[in-house]
Amino acid sequence: MTNVLFDALFSPLAGRSTDFLIRPDGTRLSGSDFLAMVHQAANALVASGVQPGDRVAVQIGKSPMALAVYGAAVAAGAIFLPLNTAYTADEIDYFVGNATPRVLLCDAAKADSLAPVANRHGAKLLTLNEDETGSFAELCASQPSAFTAVSRSGSDLAAFLYTSGTTGRSKGAMLSHSNLLSNAQTLAREWRFSENDVLLHALPIFHTHGLFVASNMMLLSGGSMIFLPGLNMDAMIRWMPEATSMMGVPTFYTRLLADPRFTKELTAHMRLFISGSAPLLAETHVEFEARTGHRILERYGMTETNMNTSNPYEGERRAGTVGFPLPGVEVIISDPNTGNSLPQGEVGMIEVRGPNVFQGYWQMPEKTKEELRKNGFFITGDLGMIDADGYVHIVGRQKDLIITGGYNVYPKEIELILDEQPGVLESAVVGVPHADFGEAVLGVLVAQKGATPDISAIDAVLRTRLARFKQPKALVVVDELPRNTMGKVQKNELRRQFGERFKS
Repeated sequence: MTNVLFDALFSPLAGRSTDFLIRPDGTRLSGSDFLAMVHQAANALVASGVQPGDRVAVQIGKSPMALAVYGAAVAAGAIFLPLNTAYTADEIDYFVGNATPRVLLCDAAKADSLAPVANRHGAKLLTLNEDETGSFAELCASQPSAFTAVSRSGSDLAAFLYTSGTTGRSKGAMLSHSNLLSNAQTLAREWRFSENDVLLHALPIFHTHGLFVASNMMLLSGGSMIFLPGLNMDAMIRWMPEATSMMGVPTFYTRLLADPRFTKELTAHMRLFISGSAPLLAETHVEFEARTGHRILERYGMTETNMNTSNPYEGERRAGTVGFPLPGVEVIISDPNTGNSLPQGEVGMIEVRGPNVFQGYWQMPEKTKEELRKNGFFITGDLGMIDADGYVHIVGRQKDLIITGGYNVYPKEIELILDEQPGVLESAVVGVPHADFGEAVLGVLVAQKGATPDISAIDAVLRTRLARFKQPKALVVVDELPRNTMGKVQKNELRRQFGERFKS
């Protein structure tokens, strides 16, 4: 019997005596020890009633055992559903009600609030804490460390990932064994990962970045991971000399640059820094290269597709772009209204097709039909363009497009100019209701430390560089931009916060 994803990622750990995971305290877990943990967890899931095709939902802290639960779900033929650890019980209620998992794993501290949720939707509630204690850990300890993986083909589902739901109900993206494996294989090859790599892993594992990009790729390549629970500068700096590579969101890189201990000498052992999940400022690219000699590799992916494009490992890593389509992935730019392909250099909807593209939205056939074309192209909701050299540029989300007085305004064009201005650390441009124009362009600025942006001077620059309809009706300065856990600016929150500004 074959289990496509398990056979490729986890089975090769058998008999491996070298390190696979390194905990923050320095204790190490060999490949074979981790596989035994996966097998025990798989037996524990089966003992809890999990059958092939069932969902296993988890809202648990990051730990080797938490990662083992993912492997266990794959081995048992179940569908793994990781949930953001910041979600409240009310939010979890929607996901559990929609996915109807057989088992819900949570931290013991949340068991009381989640017990009614589990009972309401027929899930068995078990606990697993970040220190690897809890009722599930106890159940695992009593299980044998051998397990025969359930047969699963490439088209069988391996995971659900729910979208953030900023414009409506969250949608459960159904990802197959082949979706996940094909992307890991492509990334490992394109980014030159091997058994010699040690990945500094400080990302959460409830998100595609930390779980399916980082962890899957390291499992596939035979490397090891320094498995940190989160972004902690002391831990990052302590462990970096032992790493060869790192993946992070832009916040990781700005925090490192703000720490005087982060030096070129500290990164001498590193071969690759990768950034994603949110756009990286050109200023960060420049400062990072000047400090370390390394040029950050930026790429583009999403919940429904994993990774779509990447700047090259060898060749120019161009700031402000997300590189080229990955091998086997097609990227086209289409007219959002007609769906027709647009010429190179024009801004439109990014559509992608390839083995990485998901199978559809769980129990949402109409939404699936709306966003996943019959020809296999997925309508991403991202606006972008492909330049003359083939680099893909992300302009923004379609829902962030501003239509003012009948004219389309792409926020990214304005943000790039604002970010260049003296005293400005970063910016976000949103459309807010306006009595005359329908929407007004509003620029939200974050000041550099110790600086005060000159609003009048910035306005003057904008007047010389932008058509009048693109010029912000106002610029406001805030302490920080609202972000989600992966560092993406939450523009819907800015629209809510400043929505009344021009209504009267």
